[in-house]
Amino acid sequence: MKSKFLVSLLALGVVLAGCGKKEEAGATATTASTAASAIVTVELTANDSMKYNLNLIEAKPGQEIKVILTNIGSMPKQAMGHNFVLLHKGTDPKAFVDAAVAAAATDYVPASMVDKIIAHTKLLGPKQSDEITFKAPTEPGEYTFLCSFPAHFLTGMKGTLVVK
Repeated sequence: MKSKFLVSLLALGVVLAGCGKKEEAGATATTASTAASAIVTVELTANDSMKYNLNLIEAKPGQEIKVILTNIGSMPKQAMGHNFVLLHKGTDPKAFVDAAVAAAATDYVPASMVDKIIAHTKLLGPKQSDEITFKAPTEPGEYTFLCSFPAHFLTGMKGTLVVK
């Protein structure tokens, strides 16, 4: 009788332990789905070689994105300023930067094309940082981001936000 009791107790322990593991798995799934909807933080740097450290950002439709841009270069802002400009899907980036050349007074963000911009930082000099938070577009696809300082886009200072 004593051995039947021990076997029953042992079986109950195994059953309860199995239930506990199922709860943990459920908690992990909840945490993962919460993390998927969490804010995406992107630490972007710009340098005197007219390059960003990243050329790809990924997000889910409507997800919040925080971009922290830091100019790690040493050249003066008037010669080597940097910004981050995210354009709406379908915007011609070359046309945008062509218009930006004449917009020094507005940090190379042309007033005539503000409707083509999803988000942008201010123009940064050496060792300066700026951050912006915005929602990713709800339409999946590829969205160009670039530095609108003259000639920077043409030398490759650009990237893509992929919304999927």
